[in-house]
Formats: sequence, C-alpha cells, structure tokens
Amino acid sequence: MASPQRVHVTHTYTSDPATVFEKLSEHENLGPLFGAKIVRVCDGDTSRNGPGSTRSLKIGPLPAFHETTTKAEPHQLIEYKISKGGPLKGHWGVQKLTPTADGGTQLDYTIGFDMPIPGIAGLVGKVLAVNIKKGLPKLTP
Repeated sequence: MASPQRVHVTHTYTSDPATVFEKLSEHENLGPLFGAKIVRVCDGDTSRNGPGSTRSLKIGPLPAFHETTTKAEPHQLIEYKISKGGPLKGHWGVQKLTPTADGGTQLDYTIGFDMPIPGIAGLVGKVLAVNIKKGLPKLTP
C-alpha cells in the first residue's frame, strides 16, 4: 500500500480487543472519531461490518465520500479505503488491535494517502493526526 503521506496514531483502551473491534467496525460509531457525519451505505458481503461494508462520510463543507472495508479480522484488524469521491488520492487505513497485559487494547492506526495538489498532503496529514488523536478517546468501548 504505497502512498506518499502517512499518519500514524496509537491509543490504549481499557476494554478488551473484542469490545474495541465491535466499536470501531460499526460505521455509525465513527462520527466523533472523524468529526464527520457518517451514514451506512451498505453492509458487507458476508457480515454487517465485514469486507464490502461501506460508509459515507461528510466532513464540514466538503462533498461526501465513501470508505469501504477491505479486510476485517475480528478482534485484530480493520482495513479500508476510499472507494468513491473524496479529496484524497490512494487513501487507505489500517487499524491493528493488540491485547495489553492488563486486559486492554492497544490500537495502532495508520492512514496513507496523497493529494492531487502538491504540498497539501503534509498539511492534511497533520490535521488528520490531531483530529484522530482527539477523537479516539471519544470512542469509549
């Protein structure tokens, strides 16, 4: 998954990986995380939030775009990509969940993307990182 810009954020939850996975995989829970209005477009191919499930995100005045789950390994991993619209080029996201020694969960979240306008990707990456760091604690599993 090559993209010039990377955003990497980690967060530790006190809940176990199963609980965190259920919260993160449910599209409707992600509004506070991204500061966006989120609407489910369709369920996944074999499960509600599995591969193929798609959400529409509307952030501020920007046009809505779709993100589609490409991989979902229960309690461990969620991968997605922009599948329609959006200002980001080649956008993808990976959320890895690892159990902690005290029964919690370490979330390792990486996003990759590029922008069609040179020089803007770095600025967008900084804004995304700040917003996601603020939003992760709001997703309280």
